[in-house]
Amino acid sequence: MKLITPSHAIPVHIISGFLGAGKTTLLKHLLSQKPEGEVWAVLMNEFGQIGVDQQLLPQDQGYAVKELLGGCLCCSSQMPMQMALSRLLSETQPDRLFIEPTGLGHPAQLLEQLTEPHWQPHLNMRALVTVIDGSRLHDSDWSKQNLYADQLKAAQIVTVSHVDVMTDADKLALFALQKEYRPYQQIWLNLPIEELTLTDVDLAFTGTSRKIQPLLQIQRNLSSTEAMPEIKQLPYHYVETAQGYSVAGWKMPKRWVFDFYDLLDVLCEQKNWLRIKGIFNTNAGWKSFNFNPEQFNYQSAEESIDNRLEIIYQQSKEWLEFESQLMNCRVDDTK
Repeated sequence: MKLITPSHAIPVHIISGFLGAGKTTLLKHLLSQKPEGEVWAVLMNEFGQIGVDQQLLPQDQGYAVKELLGGCLCCSSQMPMQMALSRLLSETQPDRLFIEPTGLGHPAQLLEQLTEPHWQPHLNMRALVTVIDGSRLHDSDWSKQNLYADQLKAAQIVTVSHVDVMTDADKLALFALQKEYRPYQQIWLNLPIEELTLTDVDLAFTGTSRKIQPLLQIQRNLSSTEAMPEIKQLPYHYVETAQGYSVAGWKMPKRWVFDFYDLLDVLCEQKNWLRIKGIFNTNAGWKSFNFNPEQFNYQSAEESIDNRLEIIYQQSKEWLEFESQLMNCRVDDTK
């Protein structure tokens, strides 16, 4: 399908958030601020096969709403999303576009798709907004899920819904959450949704640069003339930079098993970091680690889809020695 778009790149807003956080409520409120004479478009994604949210949005002249049903446009095959978005842009020629992925989606993956060279002449990405339900922040089983954390980490702007019914426990949890994510220098909007304006969220997308590479031990064995292997599966190492901070990360297969006490020693011995977060399959069961300079927290965790570790830092660092120590903690038979 040939893509026909206006002569300029249109502003695009991604409104993400976990299930029931209030994404559609925020979207309806933003749509109500459309200037007369403009055409705004909405691409919504429902995980199931029956769309409901589309019926909740304005159907008046000046709005074009399209739903993509079944699966997740963030992480499933890109083709349905590419076709739906191309058709929406070609048919409606919108002045502004809003995208609401399913609450089960990973917005960072959607951002990766929409910032590819193919889309750059057509889409002017704005700050990614993640909505969190302030009334559920006291529930750690809810807020500590990997998907919840992935959505929050991807956010450039975080807006808190249901602030009028937050308990003292919710407020304390919000303070702790803001402190935890301070290295990402996000903008937190704690206003009621009905008081937010388009200006509050219409900020330029600053982006996060992620460089995915083979494990450092593999890189060390490559000659200077060899091309870096393309990474399509675990394990891999990545470096992510944003707002003056860097994250060194590792994702490894879930079948890898690590000695718990050896791993704990390696993590505790690190220096000059701002935060260490990880989840590992250990010989003592699945364990999560959440270190900050004031507190080293670790606890039993639910089974994860992989072993993963992230270290936030500001100073440049060579990670090969650390990775070697990390790999030496493995105790599985396939080592």
